[in-house]
Amino acid sequence: MAKPSIPQGTRDFSAETVRKRNYILTTIRNVFELYGFQPLETPAMENLETLMGKYGEEGDKLIFKILNNGLSDPKNIEKARDGFEKLLEGKNTTALTERALKYDLTIPFARYIAMNHGQLTFPYKRYQMQPVWRADRPQKGRYREFTQCDADVVGSASLLNEIELANIYHTVFVNLGLQEYELKINSRKMLAALAELCGGPERMTEITIAIDKMDKIGLDKVKEELVQRGMNADQTTIIESYLNISGSNEEKLTAAKIIFGENASAEKGIEELSFILSQTKNIRVAIDFTLARGLNYYTGTIFEVKAPMQVKMGSIGGGGRYDDLTGLFGVPGIAGVGVSFGVDRIYDVLEELKLFPENLQVSTMALFLNMGETESLFSFHIAQQLRKENIACELYHEPGKMDRQFKYAEKKNIPYAVIIGSKEIENSNAVVKNLKTGEQIAVQLDELSLFLFSDNKQVTKKDFKY
Repeated sequence: MAKPSIPQGTRDFSAETVRKRNYILTTIRNVFELYGFQPLETPAMENLETLMGKYGEEGDKLIFKILNNGLSDPKNIEKARDGFEKLLEGKNTTALTERALKYDLTIPFARYIAMNHGQLTFPYKRYQMQPVWRADRPQKGRYREFTQCDADVVGSASLLNEIELANIYHTVFVNLGLQEYELKINSRKMLAALAELCGGPERMTEITIAIDKMDKIGLDKVKEELVQRGMNADQTTIIESYLNISGSNEEKLTAAKIIFGENASAEKGIEELSFILSQTKNIRVAIDFTLARGLNYYTGTIFEVKAPMQVKMGSIGGGGRYDDLTGLFGVPGIAGVGVSFGVDRIYDVLEELKLFPENLQVSTMALFLNMGETESLFSFHIAQQLRKENIACELYHEPGKMDRQFKYAEKKNIPYAVIIGSKEIENSNAVVKNLKTGEQIAVQLDELSLFLFSDNKQVTKKDFKY
């Protein structure tokens, strides 16, 4: 019999993990809604034609394709063979696959806008929190199935949206205890200007792809790749000068003006970056001209968030402006900008820095010990009353040694044990034991919910020994 396993790059989540993830998701969701964003969900799979060609040559390779049903049917075997041959040639064919798992949340969102733009109120602000899939090589902080949390505004070209999104990042990470995060920005207009200086606008994609690898392979390897892509020595020197820009935000902008001169694309990019910086002085935003974001649909401001330096982790968030994303689906002219949170990486960072609140693992407030058939039925009735008051509680499933029942509560991080024996039934009270301190106290049944729910526990203390 085969040993049970799960696909590489995926994970099971225990109760402890789910609670920690929910803490992150709830924190992000609350901030999204504070800024007026509305929830949206889209299917796990999309038509293959919806996804292909939207993520650049590197991204397209990582799309999980879904084989068509019925390929083993004798009628379809020949089509399947032809399909596999085309696949080996690097071509997709509807004879083999027509659907794929979604690679991110942005393209499905653009598809949704294109299908429903007549019914939406613009600017349309939506947030989305769902899993996505990538056929990547699993490693620390990189999974094949992971959760993204996106917030996007479409139908507005105002830079106030970028300022709001920068503040959303700041609020979320501060609320999670990650005050040392780094928020980096750039503009794809700067990269467009770089392409114009190095052979023309058509060179932008290959330049961007190379620059986007800067963190992984370093400047020398980026230069080698640019040469392989046909850049001459002068062009490579210009790109190197651009990538070596350093200093304060003001010094970086001044250096960029010198490199690009009166290039219109660069002037517009510098103007937009300067405005965003002027309105985000309360948060730490830094220009990073090496930031490229390899996805083809970005056209303006781009964002990337780095974890605190003491944690070796890649990006924990990113996004940017796309002025014609819905044009890919036949609805041109709808501007948009959005950001994404990498929940799985944020989880790893909070875990490493021990920033999760201690009380996250408390779900059940009280365990009613099972003292016998009559007592347990009485306790069940009391537990039901507490549940009506939104106090989570359990009744141990069978009579047994009290030590075993106490250990059950401790393992589940249940803070209180409630003991109702025949004497307590007679006196209409219960013995409540604090499992952290060991303190026991007699509580009247009609005050039990107040005791468990409130910090104001002004009742007479007694010791009960069993």
